[in-house]
Amino acid sequence: MNYTLDEFATDCRMALQANHGPEGYEAVRQHVMRALTDELFVATYLGEDNTIQRQILYEDSELGFCICAHVYDEAKEGSPHDHGPTWAIYGQAIGETKMTDWEIVSPPEGDVPGKVRLVRSYTLIAGDAHVYKPGDIHAPLRDGPTRLIRIEGQNTDKVKRTLLEAV
Repeated sequence: MNYTLDEFATDCRMALQANHGPEGYEAVRQHVMRALTDELFVATYLGEDNTIQRQILYEDSELGFCICAHVYDEAKEGSPHDHGPTWAIYGQAIGETKMTDWEIVSPPEGDVPGKVRLVRSYTLIAGDAHVYKPGDIHAPLRDGPTRLIRIEGQNTDKVKRTLLEAV
């Protein structure tokens, strides 16, 4: 049986209502992995006809989390960033994302960005899902076309992020 967006959103909501912390994030990550293995789900929300780079598929009116589809048709490199006061889960559906984790060496002061240094690198392949807790700093690198599902604890279009640069 196929996993629908409504079922996915309900499963995420129930997991976060039961625990709005690391255990809840892990439960949501498991639901993301289920969605990533459902061929119809991936084809419906991340298929060839989807060309929108970031599309909110669902935003929970009570808890505020968002289910987003991300489509990158070309290589793209992101700079080190956090998600402000919220968390995110990246679920790789198609292609690969080389991810790097960073730590703060010196915090930002006023308009001067904080400095970060590389901690580790790893690759997310189709079917992988990774949790980024509030304050976790990471940067994606996509060498070619990729498609992913990203869950945001809050709509990150509306949150202030820490100003950062690599050392």
